Amino acid sequence: MTRTSLRIGCASGFWGDTEYAATQLVHGGKLDFLVFDYLAEITMSLLTRAKAKDPAAGYAPDFVTTLRPLLRQLKERGIRVVSNAGGVNPGACRQALAEAARAEGLTLKIAAVTGDDLMPQVEAMRAAGVREMFSGADLPARLMSANAYLGAFPIAAALDAGADIVVTGRCVDSAVVLGPLISAFGWESTDYDRLAQGSLAGHIIECGTQTTGGNYTDWHRVPGWDNMGFPIAVCEPDGSFVVEKPPGTGGLIVPSTVGEQMVYEIGDPRAYLLPDVRCDFTQVRLEQAGDNRVRVSGARGGPATTQCKVSATYADGFRAIAMLMIGGVDAQQKGERVAEALYTRCRRLFAERGLDDFTETCTEVLGAEATYGPHARAVTREVMVKMGVRHSSKDALEIFSREMAPMALATAPAITGFVGGRPKVQPVVRLFSYLWDKSRIPVRLELDGQAIACPQMSGERYDPATLPVVSGPLPAADAFEGGSREVPLLRLAWARSGDKGDSANIGVLARRPEYLPYIRAALTPEAVAGWFAHLCEGPVHRWDMPGVHGLNFLLERALGGGGIASIRIDPQGKAFAQMLLDHPVMVPASLSFE
Repeated sequence: MTRTSLRIGCASGFWGDTEYAATQLVHGGKLDFLVFDYLAEITMSLLTRAKAKDPAAGYAPDFVTTLRPLLRQLKERGIRVVSNAGGVNPGACRQALAEAARAEGLTLKIAAVTGDDLMPQVEAMRAAGVREMFSGADLPARLMSANAYLGAFPIAAALDAGADIVVTGRCVDSAVVLGPLISAFGWESTDYDRLAQGSLAGHIIECGTQTTGGNYTDWHRVPGWDNMGFPIAVCEPDGSFVVEKPPGTGGLIVPSTVGEQMVYEIGDPRAYLLPDVRCDFTQVRLEQAGDNRVRVSGARGGPATTQCKVSATYADGFRAIAMLMIGGVDAQQKGERVAEALYTRCRRLFAERGLDDFTETCTEVLGAEATYGPHARAVTREVMVKMGVRHSSKDALEIFSREMAPMALATAPAITGFVGGRPKVQPVVRLFSYLWDKSRIPVRLELDGQAIACPQMSGERYDPATLPVVSGPLPAADAFEGGSREVPLLRLAWARSGDKGDSANIGVLARRPEYLPYIRAALTPEAVAGWFAHLCEGPVHRWDMPGVHGLNFLLERALGGGGIASIRIDPQGKAFAQMLLDHPVMVPASLSFE
């Protein structure tokens, strides 16, 4: 029987999301599929460290403990499950889930998609001269892991073979949604527009409540934070879909909440490159389709490329982060001097022991708007002093850890509140991203211990120079004849930010179409680079998204290394959009606001 629609709910936006989401969706979502997304780039680093300590680890154990009490209901209701919870050890994840099913007296068909682990090919990659796709750096001498981003067609093959649950290793986040759509609607690898729409559905619901009102610029409009509804994509065979949530749950689904998630971490919206399709989101349309329901259409697709992104990790020394509170007059200045005194003391002790200097130090006085740099306005009598340090030697950072507490007696008054006590010294696992030919990635599929034929990834050569030029409006010549005034971007736009390795992404959506020319005139790449000059060391790129009256920015080398390699308080750029919303925009004096 041909399906007329498919209901897919996402119960996890990251490893550590609430365990109650799955219950909410199973009981109130009327689902066909329940999907979980666990694998942010930073998560892969953490799972790699876990597997290095225990070969049976390296997957998201939350997935198994969350599913176990729901397995019988899933079976009875015919709800199938797809997740990338396998991390760097999908076989162990499948085994743990099978044991949980047996303990519940159930027989379930559980599939595992593998082949993303490319460690056996490291020397071939080195011989091929692979380079880091952002910095151009050489492949590190020793890697801890190397995982390709797999696509959705192996997931679809597992479902076609009758799998109740599909577990993958590293795949693109949207694939856990696209796979069920390919299987249910019979989409082919050349159905580019449908694949682009299905990928967009996955992208929009993959971060859970971040599309139902979480992290929303107008946070004060969102009800029910204590019981936020998790997103459901109601998808149709032509690829269009509606975003909704279970009845009676908190949250808000309007075009701007969905739009903020759409622009999250996508880079060039003309060419959002995925293993199965090249997506163009510049003409996407968002329309209110009822209470807490938004219809999404207009994504376009093209052939996937011949290469696949690989995320590798490697050890790069150690780090420690210490935090303490200082109160009283001149709290910021006291905090800065305490931090410098601690670094200086440690350097003296390092020299006495024949140890090198710190690789990096980073002091941020939180409460004094340290992350705002020259745009800071706060004058405060109460701050948290965050001191982050990196070093090639663990012994050196143990000295730093031991010498922090003595600062309370030897330096400024009103030092208290040592967060977490003596800071822990942690290994730094750094991300190294590069491209590798799909023809050399052996995707494998196993269902209940039996190998099953699995479609391999493929693509066509891609030249970015062939992409269409997409631009937006600028103010008319006579726009300011009646006078002008300066307003913060917040009055005109919504915005959201996130990370792409060591780069930050900021998406900006005009609150009204008529605001876009003024936003676009103010937020040039040069202006945004200047606004973040204290944080961003690379160029800034801007792309237009006329379908949602928006702009998307990518700030290269803006996160201090990104992920767990960074010692900044915001290693993922989560607050960048909020900073940008203070940027001044010149508008006509007569312009009205919402």
